Amino acid sequence: MAHTAFAVARTDGAWIADLLDLAGLSELDEAAERIRDIEPDADLSLAFVEADDQYWVVMRLDNGNDLRVFCSDAAFAAESRLGAVLLAELDYTPPEILIDADDDVADDDLDEPAVDPDADPIGDAELLADLGLPARRLLELCGRDGMLPADVTAEVCHAIGAGDGFEELREA
Repeated sequence: MAHTAFAVARTDGAWIADLLDLAGLSELDEAAERIRDIEPDADLSLAFVEADDQYWVVMRLDNGNDLRVFCSDAAFAAESRLGAVLLAELDYTPPEILIDADDDVADDDLDEPAVDPDADPIGDAELLADLGLPARRLLELCGRDGMLPADVTAEVCHAIGAGDGFEELREA
């Protein structure tokens, strides 16, 4: 399964982006180390993995510690060696949709599922909530028709303010 991976790191309020090499990865701690190496002094680092235009993963390190992971579809772990490594430590429980008073969700939308029934997201859906992307929004991106992993990554990066670095890296 082919994949593309890159990281964005925030240091002193500015975002930098770089490609991330995940070749030969054998455990999740190695992924954390490689993300940390992008910018060791970053207060926040995010890594994005786009796999075969089907699945996407976002990983988060705060101050280089406590790796948190979210994936658009648990099938990624079953279909690829990389997915198996990145998602191996996650206990699968269907994500709960928590609606906060701050969420901009119309009452009519509360009856609609946030995730496409064919998608099977796994991991910490709240990992970007403090950056302005609540869990409900992240889960909606899992099942939006016609959206490729690269589209999701672009939307997430723009939503959190790292869009410029992402675009420069994509165009390089």
